[in-house]
Amino acid sequence: MTTTSWVDGADAGPFGLAHLPYGVFSTTKDPAPRIGVRIGEQVLDLRALATGTFFLPWIRPAFHEQGLNGFMAMGPPAWRLVRHQLTELLADRRHADQSATLLTPASKARMHLPFNVADYVDFYASEEHATNLGRLFRPDSDPLLPNWKHLPVGYHGRAGTVVPSGTPVVRPRGQRKSKDGPIEFGASARLDIETEVGFVVGVGTELGTPVSPDAFAEHVFGVVLVNDWSARDIQAWEYVPLGPFLGKSFATSIGHWVTPLDALAEARVAAPVQDPAPLGYLQETERFAYDLSMSVHWNGTEVSRPPYRGMYWTPAQMLAHMTVNGASLRTGDLYASGTVSGPQPDQRGSFLELTWGGRDPVDLGEGGTRTFLEDGDTVTITATAPSAEGGTIGLGEVTGTILPALD
Repeated sequence: MTTTSWVDGADAGPFGLAHLPYGVFSTTKDPAPRIGVRIGEQVLDLRALATGTFFLPWIRPAFHEQGLNGFMAMGPPAWRLVRHQLTELLADRRHADQSATLLTPASKARMHLPFNVADYVDFYASEEHATNLGRLFRPDSDPLLPNWKHLPVGYHGRAGTVVPSGTPVVRPRGQRKSKDGPIEFGASARLDIETEVGFVVGVGTELGTPVSPDAFAEHVFGVVLVNDWSARDIQAWEYVPLGPFLGKSFATSIGHWVTPLDALAEARVAAPVQDPAPLGYLQETERFAYDLSMSVHWNGTEVSRPPYRGMYWTPAQMLAHMTVNGASLRTGDLYASGTVSGPQPDQRGSFLELTWGGRDPVDLGEGGTRTFLEDGDTVTITATAPSAEGGTIGLGEVTGTILPALD
């Protein structure tokens, strides 16, 4: 099958035929949200395509929905069939004239949340991130707590505060306590980011049915970039003994475009060796991670390049642990990796780490210096991955700007 598209400019960019991510968009002329697939700087309208006879009859209804959930629930056979059909359509020039009428310039598309989020779980899968935080918070003891290398630590977030890229983030308020000061209520003064990779569940399970790590690709539809905004001062006071709550539940941003797992086939790499070996339910026949090169821009200045490939706990292990107690999966479940950080200082995926707790300000050039986020600051997270024939794809970015706290 050819790897070039008749869509102008698609082959040279991050959204070529090897990618084809799914999203939900509308236009000024047609404000009803509908599913599209990104090709170059265009969005192919799948609702319009499904109005004809292009897709099989049992698949067409899914593309008349206003979100991806119906299509995601159909499972891998439908995912692969549609991907194959779309690749042929966008590669074969015989379809160019007719199909070009179904394209909308990405610049004119208003993007929406790509799927209805059922549940949201956030993990803590980077050994470097967990070690950095341990050194910051527990300088006189082992940075990793005893359970960390035996299970993927995580917590349940609020699905209702997952928002699409570009949604402004209002500075949260809550209780805070300085080391020697009184308890106060007010706006967070230590607002932070977490650079993460999210995994979107397509196929659900029955309550009481664990999922093996080897069944990862049977349930997970695709990947989105995630910024799990964090109010570190609120979090520090409230998290003992039950963990994150108001310090993280005010907003979690995700990218507009969901990258199918098949688009990341060339990005699979061996995951780090685990010592000690995990318990049986976390052991994988083929232990793999994804070679995602991430980048964090703070007010336009690149401040970090976290590498996802070194994450200690894999997405398959996170899925297995999340369900081992019998918890069910639902279409639209989102689980995220936790902060992606590497071994080098310029690979840290949170500002808490980059500034070492606020001790070392980050230089933003003409934008001055920062320790934590100020009102008006904008953060953008991007990522690239290897694709077929030595090329690369670019995952849909996630960006957000901080607004002042409400009075």
